Amino acid sequence: MISEFSGNAQAMSLVGFTSVATITLLLCVMTGPDRDDLDEFYTGYSSLSPMRNGLAIAGDYISAATVLGTGGVIALFGYDGTVLALSTALSLMLLMFLLAEPLRNAGRFTMGDALTRRMPGRGVRIAACAVTLAALVPLMLVQLAGTGQLMAFILGFSGESMQTGCIIGVGALMISYAAIGGMKGTALIQILKIVMLLGSGMVVAVLILNRFDWDPGALFGAAADNSGVGSAFLSSGLQFAGGPSPGLDMITSQLTVVLGGGVLPHVTMRMYTASSARQVRRSMSWAVSGVALFVLVITVIGFGATALVGRAAIAQVDPQGNTAYLLGSQAAFGAEVSTAETFLFTTVTTAVFLTLLASVAGMILACANSLAHDVFAARVQEMSPRREMTLARLSALAVGIPAILLATLVQHRSLQPLVTLSFCLGASAIAPALVYSLFWRRYTRTGLLSTLIGGSLAVLLLMPGTNLVSGSPVSAFPDADFNWFPFTTTGLLSIPLGFACGWLGTLASGRRKSEEQRHQYEAVEGWILAGAVRKNH
Repeated sequence: MISEFSGNAQAMSLVGFTSVATITLLLCVMTGPDRDDLDEFYTGYSSLSPMRNGLAIAGDYISAATVLGTGGVIALFGYDGTVLALSTALSLMLLMFLLAEPLRNAGRFTMGDALTRRMPGRGVRIAACAVTLAALVPLMLVQLAGTGQLMAFILGFSGESMQTGCIIGVGALMISYAAIGGMKGTALIQILKIVMLLGSGMVVAVLILNRFDWDPGALFGAAADNSGVGSAFLSSGLQFAGGPSPGLDMITSQLTVVLGGGVLPHVTMRMYTASSARQVRRSMSWAVSGVALFVLVITVIGFGATALVGRAAIAQVDPQGNTAYLLGSQAAFGAEVSTAETFLFTTVTTAVFLTLLASVAGMILACANSLAHDVFAARVQEMSPRREMTLARLSALAVGIPAILLATLVQHRSLQPLVTLSFCLGASAIAPALVYSLFWRRYTRTGLLSTLIGGSLAVLLLMPGTNLVSGSPVSAFPDADFNWFPFTTTGLLSIPLGFACGWLGTLASGRRKSEEQRHQYEAVEGWILAGAVRKNH
């Protein structure tokens, strides 16, 4: 697998991983908030410049699942993978143009704050926290389980106990980032990660294009020739070819990514770190630019992996293609590898390792903030800032430890259903709730709870029946077959259901409640949509 790099690259990667872990932990300790400063812990005082905040948003948005998973889909399925990568960028653009400013104006620390701006109440906060945990914990498991596999792949060990040890060690580090560094500390790690990831990725992409005389057509042609499926690699439908209606499955999958990706709570929490609506716009411009550049880089590396290594060889190493990004980077150097190229490959592996660290740290922070602020602090009328901060740090432990234990249990299964589950929850529960509560005047508390609970239940009931969970060799349970919903995602039914539940719940509230809500919304409309009279809390 890593024949050309064996000794040198493994030793250098280990040094790189250790250095990154030490430096980032020191950064968190140095930038960590005081014990009783909530604003600093939750938002970093909104002190980041638009460029740094934008890079942090892009860092939160590009998780290890995006780097390894999307890279793998591009390498194995060509055109379909490229569309998936573009859908990822489109989702962030939708957030930028539709929700970023109203979210920043309505919210303070968490998604629960944004939703209770119009509809105060503990029930709404608890539902918001439950959906936050349900959407982010599966993504955390994917990144943590991927840590063990990635370390095994790069460092060349195969023992299960070693992989489990890596998951536990890295998990403990991620909990420390979230608990010690707060929003500012994790933002610095995200910035460092995105700069390393984009920098090393661009160099690898340039090397790959150079191998094909700077002709993208030649690169795509070589990838198709080496894919084993010919021209089908460059046309739509290869990824979903086994299903009853591949076209519909592909459209539903892309729609789920577009609607679900940008509204996941660890991404939206970064909106509250901007000091004004103008800063949000500028931050999002930087974030979208960074993600668009990364889509170009990962497309070149994914096609380069297929062209230089071969689709069969990639699938043999990992049926999901999660190692394609690293195999493509390795193949870009050719047969003779210099010390400089070994160093560059080490930079790539360290950037991927840092991506794993930073992604989970951001997710743990989002979950801990929601638990502490929406569930515990909301119970007590006047909780002291110091006590809430302690609760937030304990919440990071309460979320992180079960996530580490679950990740050790699922590490040898296909993790694709967990990624899909998070995006489906984002698209079916969080997106309808945010759109309705920020823009629909007559939306009621019953409507909001119906959206969050109905959309989530639809996903959780449909997901076990999809072909990602059982019924195919690459599903989570390849030996079982309880596949009754013949699609890859639940979006075809769960997205319309999420919106319908909100509409029906509002209708069921009655005309009087709707009128009350309309008056309440009109009182804060200028503030939510334009930040006209944002009050300080």
